[in-house]
Amino acid sequence: MTRRSLFEIAGGLALAGYASAAEKSRSGRLKQSACRWCYKDMSLDDLCRHGAEIGLTGIDLVSYDEWPTVRKYGLVPSMTPGAGTISDGWNRKENHDRLEREMRENVQRAAAAKVSNVITFSGLRRGQPDAEGQENCIAGLNRVKKIAEDHDVTICMELLNSKIDHHDYQCDHTAWGVGVMKGVDSPRVKLLYDIYHMQIMEGDIIRTIRENMQYIAHFHTGGVPGRHELDDTQELQWRTVATAIADLNYQGYFAHEFIPTHDPMTSLSDAVKLCTV
Repeated sequence: MTRRSLFEIAGGLALAGYASAAEKSRSGRLKQSACRWCYKDMSLDDLCRHGAEIGLTGIDLVSYDEWPTVRKYGLVPSMTPGAGTISDGWNRKENHDRLEREMRENVQRAAAAKVSNVITFSGLRRGQPDAEGQENCIAGLNRVKKIAEDHDVTICMELLNSKIDHHDYQCDHTAWGVGVMKGVDSPRVKLLYDIYHMQIMEGDIIRTIRENMQYIAHFHTGGVPGRHELDDTQELQWRTVATAIADLNYQGYFAHEFIPTHDPMTSLSDAVKLCTV
């Protein structure tokens, strides 16, 4: 047996160990993940290692060059780049050609690596009426929905607040985002429902989710106010929210996107325990 073969076997056993440990702790009904940017002061290896130990299933918002590291610990890249930015998205027709090229490339790359979700955005209003922006988003996303359908990859347009964090962002209310989803009418184009952002903009989280689950493919968490830990300093009862989502037989990812104010890994572990329902 070659030296390389021995290393490959050892590596495989190590990865199996991480996967086994993670599976044992995943007793809840939600597939929980964590957003990479919230832990930028630590290595991706450390985040994934700890994430696997506490029962995460994936890491959100990682680029394709980071996918091998995520996979190494038995996790999946649960949300990756699709097309556009928060500022420049599908609400402008002049962006459509560029965004279609980006999306086609990233959907095919995701499919080849068995990555299920890519993120996208409406863009800022910049004086544009909401109805016009909605029509433009529908037209643009209609250009890429077939490639998403053909490759079993879901394009997720994120709902963000325009009150505190992302001033002038157009997809800032559930009803507006759902209007886009209805216009596109594809099982592979849905919303990324960010609970933190929608609590700021409209509240009424559980009822809104129940009424619109068919248009939602992914969730992000984050405490209000401040986008910090999911603890008793925050407005929402996170275990109740998690239970309501799980009760809808939700099969996607429930990703934590909060900025820790305490030890990051302790805070993440506490959030995972709280939302294991």
